[in-house]
Amino acid sequence: MIQGVEVKKLVRHPDDRGFFMEILRDDDELLKRFGQASLSKSYPGVIKAFHYHKRQDDIWFFPVGNAQVVLHDMREDSPTKGETNVFYLGEDNPQIVVIPVGVAHGYRVLGNTPAVIVYFTTESYDPKNPDEYRVAWDDPSIGFDWNTQAR
Repeated sequence: MIQGVEVKKLVRHPDDRGFFMEILRDDDELLKRFGQASLSKSYPGVIKAFHYHKRQDDIWFFPVGNAQVVLHDMREDSPTKGETNVFYLGEDNPQIVVIPVGVAHGYRVLGNTPAVIVYFTTESYDPKNPDEYRVAWDDPSIGFDWNTQAR
């Protein structure tokens, strides 16, 4: 796994009324500091990739729908530089993933329904000085094949 990436499996507590599930706790010690919480909805088949940050960490959670999440380590000084990790997150696999500074990240919505992502960052978004650096979804230096593979 890419150095600094962490995954927390979420536990559902179901009963006859529905279920309860904790997402993120201060004693998880996954978020260095709280900057902002945001929510975004994407439609089936959409690919949102890639971007990375130089100052902030992200934590991603998909409460609705399912997504293929792709991380690629772009940090020059990392022992896992050039490594790619793939995670399947969402309703079928409730987890959160911590994405450290310098790790490019993106996702593809899977299935026939939209996906909703809730993400937490260690900095608030500053439109005058955004910490957003883009890499094309099909960048050859990452070389990720977004097509569903026949298995």
